[in-house]
Amino acid sequence: MGTGEVTGFLAGLCVAVLPMLAAGFWLGRRTARPRSLGGLGTPVEHATFETLHTASLAAPPLRAGLTEETARKPAKRLRTLLGTDALCLTDHEAVLAWDGVGEHHRAEIMERLAGPLETGRGEAFRLKCEEPDCPVRWAVVAPLTVDDRVHGALVACAPRESAVLVRAAGEVARWVSVQLELADLDQSRTRLIEAEIKALRAQISPHFIFNSLAVIASFVRTDPERARELLLEFADFTRYSFRRHGDFTTLADELHAIDHYLALVRARFGDRLSVTLQIAPEVLPVALPFLCLQPLVENAVKHGLEGKVDKSHISITAQDAGAEALVVIEDDGVGMDPDLLRRILAGEVSPSGGIGLCNVDERLRQVYGDDHGLVIETAVGAGMKIAARLPKYQPGVHSGGRLPRE
Repeated sequence: MGTGEVTGFLAGLCVAVLPMLAAGFWLGRRTARPRSLGGLGTPVEHATFETLHTASLAAPPLRAGLTEETARKPAKRLRTLLGTDALCLTDHEAVLAWDGVGEHHRAEIMERLAGPLETGRGEAFRLKCEEPDCPVRWAVVAPLTVDDRVHGALVACAPRESAVLVRAAGEVARWVSVQLELADLDQSRTRLIEAEIKALRAQISPHFIFNSLAVIASFVRTDPERARELLLEFADFTRYSFRRHGDFTTLADELHAIDHYLALVRARFGDRLSVTLQIAPEVLPVALPFLCLQPLVENAVKHGLEGKVDKSHISITAQDAGAEALVVIEDDGVGMDPDLLRRILAGEVSPSGGIGLCNVDERLRQVYGDDHGLVIETAVGAGMKIAARLPKYQPGVHSGGRLPRE
């Protein structure tokens, strides 16, 4: 579901509910106006602002899916939006959240939901109630549907039947369904990122592990102590690379893993490879996507030594750049045709030897936005310089993984 479609649903919601305010029906009956609305002077402008503001407050919990925990806050906001005496959100099994009066109708409502949940069609029915003071007499059911699958229902309860409420509940349910679809997309994106990390691990496994073990084996007889040191480096690096907790790590941990990786590479290539590091201590705690810089260093090693018989140099710098940490990895190797690089990053060409650059670029853009993708300078025979800008503070990102949604 694209941004334009989401906007369209929200616009449809406003179109549906604003006439209710003008007609004196449900919307805004209990909604308190903000103290200051600036230039919003007409009733329609007030109604538009209040509708959008209330909807924006209801959206974040729904982006985590439809559960008992995530339904509580939206139920309150959505009841305010519709101005009904009661509102509940359900799944197929139970009422997840009830806001307002008449909660003793829970069981009756769930019994009457079998049809709407099966067909995906809305319905209005009279409630049976023996309590004379209960204001809830009618229920309007609007199914919550994502990809032609009914996830649950929005049920608005009122003293009497109203065609306006039926229409408004349907529009609000459509908007809730959009939020649930976005939640599905978020989960799909998370699964995709996990799959990409697994792909990076698979990329490391066949080449690097085989070569590292071969180098270690070569030292077993000639220099057992050196073989022992390299084996410990290998163990530390693979332990980090195959860990399972968290989507994020710190720059310090990532650089520490890179140090283990380079120790094994130097053991293989000897003095053909030299590496310099310049790291500002203040950027070490910065959080970044797990296994994000190591593929860039591996790329520098590959292109730095590929086709060269003399020495190659790689520099790794991490500088404090105000609100960001600037990480630059540069090699003096064979470089790459810029047009080929653009096609690789665009996914048009499969790169030889792995998916490192494209994978890292996509993950950085997903986490920080499109303006934080990799910046790469290269040309054939001119080496490669890769820069990544990592925000020091990013909402929802810390070194233990993603923060839970509020």
